[in-house]
Amino acid sequence: MISAAARNNAEWCAAVSRSGHFRDALWCSPHRTPPLYPDAVTLTPDATAAEVLAGVDTAAPGCSVKDSFVALDLALAGFEVLFEAQWMHRPAGTAAAPAGGRLEWDELEAPGELAAWEAAWEGEESTGLFHEGLLREGVVFLAGRDGSRITAGAVLSTGGGVVGVSNVFAHDDADADAAWAAALDAAARHWPELPVVGYEHGQDLDTAVRAGFTPLGPLRIWLHTA
Repeated sequence: MISAAARNNAEWCAAVSRSGHFRDALWCSPHRTPPLYPDAVTLTPDATAAEVLAGVDTAAPGCSVKDSFVALDLALAGFEVLFEAQWMHRPAGTAAAPAGGRLEWDELEAPGELAAWEAAWEGEESTGLFHEGLLREGVVFLAGRDGSRITAGAVLSTGGGVVGVSNVFAHDDADADAAWAAALDAAARHWPELPVVGYEHGQDLDTAVRAGFTPLGPLRIWLHTA
């Protein structure tokens, strides 16, 4: 299941980045990817540091690598561990609790809404990170609205035989459980036959576990700082 989660995440990163290519053991981009998105994602525990480094740009600091199986040592290449997290899984066909709460939930349909969604997620003005092609490719952007303002959300994308939940956010901690519930409800409606995966750490992992996810194992994010 970790392999499926890693593949799903790599496909999401590739779709956002609009760059890179898949090899047997990893996805990698020879060009710098957008902020907060990795330049490489390992797909098997057999991926080597040499393979990863050959596929990314380390000419300047900023390159990042998602070590999906905590199997790499990139320290000698000028990387530092940025953080660790847990892959997680929720079985297919598991009923989702109603989102509840005070927010109204919907799915984005118009490309023009992506900028407002990104600004709400990032807390800054949109940079055009989430392009309209994502909507055409079937990616679901959920928006939790307080009146006319987007104050919570999540992204669902398929790939690797699973549904990936990512970019979950809530401006008010009291809405965090509702955001996960809304994401799982959307997954069950669109893809009832597929298990749901993702990764989180810290308080966000605790919230996902309350929503019914089970941690699968660790991953590690490396950042090139030399």
